[in-house]
Amino acid sequence: MKKIIITILFVLGSVSLQAQELYWETNVTKAIEVSKKTNKPMLLFFTGSDWCGWCIRLQKEVLKTPEFATWAKQNVVLVELDYPRAKAQTNEIKQQNAQLQQIFGIQGYPTVHFATVTETKGKVNFQSLGNTGYLAGGPTAWLGVANGFLKKK
Repeated sequence: MKKIIITILFVLGSVSLQAQELYWETNVTKAIEVSKKTNKPMLLFFTGSDWCGWCIRLQKEVLKTPEFATWAKQNVVLVELDYPRAKAQTNEIKQQNAQLQQIFGIQGYPTVHFATVTETKGKVNFQSLGNTGYLAGGPTAWLGVANGFLKKK
């Protein structure tokens, strides 16, 4: 009987974890389309996923928590813009990320920008709502800052 209960709890726990998985778009054009359809701003996460200690810490302490997952699904379109040292990327993604790094003036990692997009005569314009990076205090502190940016919208 104990084995059955443990198995059921394990299966339910696995389903619960999978339900909290978030989708991070890496193609900004697709993210813009989703942002327009859902009327949600984009959360652009500039990261060095395989070498940046603060990026890894932000992921662990905030971006991979259930609190963040719940919040993100309701409030933003997630976009990961990665600048890895060892992971392979397509030339298109490298080019896109380099261009966005310049547009947003990224000088350090992690940097998270909240932005909306407008198009005028076929030209994409990003309207920044604010930016942040790693903050101590876990998801509560980080989401407090994020909510402040989104209220300006």
